[in-house]
Amino acid sequence: MKKIFFTIVILTLIFSCSGDAFTPKPKGYFRIDLPKKEYVAIDKDCPFNFEIPKYGSIQPDANRPDKPCWFDLNFTELNASIYFSYIPIEDNLNEKLEDSRTLAFKHTVKAFDIEQQTISFPEKKVYGLIYSIEGNAASAYQFHLTDSTNHFLRGSLYFNNIPNQDSIQPVLEFVKEDITHLFETFEWK
Repeated sequence: MKKIFFTIVILTLIFSCSGDAFTPKPKGYFRIDLPKKEYVAIDKDCPFNFEIPKYGSIQPDANRPDKPCWFDLNFTELNASIYFSYIPIEDNLNEKLEDSRTLAFKHTVKAFDIEQQTISFPEKKVYGLIYSIEGNAASAYQFHLTDSTNHFLRGSLYFNNIPNQDSIQPVLEFVKEDITHLFETFEWK
């Protein structure tokens, strides 16, 4: 009996003193300090106006220097960007709407749900659709705006990290408020 007890004590000491100590991972994510909401009107030579947050900056689309109304709204502190592309309508509204839907639904591979919500401000002739993409998709939020006759603007929100719905959710909700403000202040020239 003494041999068994002694063996157990020795084995316990050997395995408890190993160099690879177990350190548990923290439960949760890092705290994110969100900036104060203040807005300014954009100043671009495009057929539309809207307000953006002061903590966002507009950069021309590096891949499309020939298209001045294709630009990125970067949220450096939040590690996110909204990519905008403006296209004039030339009797091809249905084609532009289908292109927007196709680009949103390309995320069905990683998404578990795509909710659609209409945008309608008839007094300003601003109509559109929001695609809220649930899951670990690359883009969590996409939309398009049109006046139904001459103009079409598309936007896509991307985070500059590996998609993880749980970790980006607070920032996503914060940026969605900014996008809602964009819709409310949006006007065609």
